[in-house]
Amino acid sequence: MTVQDSPDLSDLKAKAASAIAAHWKMFLAEGVLILVLGLLAIAQPVFSSLAVEIFVGWLFFVGGVARTVMLVRTKHLPGYWWSLLGAVLAIVVGLVLVAQPVQGILSLTIALTAIFVVEGVSAIFAGLDYRHHSSNWGWLLFSGVIDLALAGLIWQGLPSTAAWAVGLLAGVNLVFLGWAIVMLALSAPREADKV
Repeated sequence: MTVQDSPDLSDLKAKAASAIAAHWKMFLAEGVLILVLGLLAIAQPVFSSLAVEIFVGWLFFVGGVARTVMLVRTKHLPGYWWSLLGAVLAIVVGLVLVAQPVQGILSLTIALTAIFVVEGVSAIFAGLDYRHHSSNWGWLLFSGVIDLALAGLIWQGLPSTAAWAVGLLAGVNLVFLGWAIVMLALSAPREADKV
């Protein structure tokens, strides 16, 4: 008996397929929403780039403030001063990104390239894992390949593409991710019947 054929694994697969099928409408709604947001980002790439950059700035700022508050209450932790330095740096980076969004777009474009690489690799492996749960697993795999291709395009066009790349490529990423989730959701009821 192989690990793949074990009763525990088969039971887990059946439960996962059942859970996905039970909530397929929620997954479908999520996929459609992500798809629409992606189309809006593609339609207005410069605006989307600025919006993403400002949002990331606020995330850094709020995260840094929350971390600082937590650290002030727990001064006895090991590495306290290094953690506090990281929290203060996050606050400063957030303020700079929010105060000067145009200058921050290049940095964000480079960071986005790294994120697309990580997300692409993750989506490819997730797609390969989904092949046991859905006949539409290839869409997730394809989404990962697209992410890696987008990372290559961003890197080749720097710095001239920075003004629109973040918004456009984030939009394309959202469209493919939304489509992959829609396709997985639509196949979920049929897949649950097979298990």
